[in-house]
Amino acid sequence: MDQEYLNVGKIINTHGIKGEVKVKRITDFEERFEEGNTLYWTNEGNEQVTELVVGNHRIHKGFDLLTFEGYPTVNEAESLRDGMLMVEKDNPGILYEDEYYFHEIIGCYVYTTGGHYVGTIKEILTPGANDVWVVEREGKGDALIPYIEDVVTYIDVVKKSIIIEPMEGLLD
Repeated sequence: MDQEYLNVGKIINTHGIKGEVKVKRITDFEERFEEGNTLYWTNEGNEQVTELVVGNHRIHKGFDLLTFEGYPTVNEAESLRDGMLMVEKDNPGILYEDEYYFHEIIGCYVYTTGGHYVGTIKEILTPGANDVWVVEREGKGDALIPYIEDVVTYIDVVKKSIIIEPMEGLLD
């Protein structure tokens, strides 16, 4: 059986001349990018998956900057651009109570405590103190829902159902 993977970041560019790549993180597990960890890389239209070992990790201006063993210069690192970084699905990381993997939340249906359908979660942003869920709404712009206790009151990833108590102005 083929190995399944979970996306943890997208390489959006190179950085500098020493083989660093700029990564848009799509995981809460910063430790995935620690030196010595194995990640898997692929890009659109490519069925081949390449194993990469993290050489170095640092954060710069809100992005993760990584180097990989065997990619010491910008020329080698350029080949990784626009690719996805992944981990094996059977090794997703440890969750604590009330924590969820991104793939469990994306696609969930969002309702208010009053029973009104809001939309479907299409993306998760990780700008700082808390995650922000991007909810695609029919006939309206996307709603940005902060993943905080005061707003998100119920999550059932099996039923793909989330209930929120919207703050004033949140769904306007």
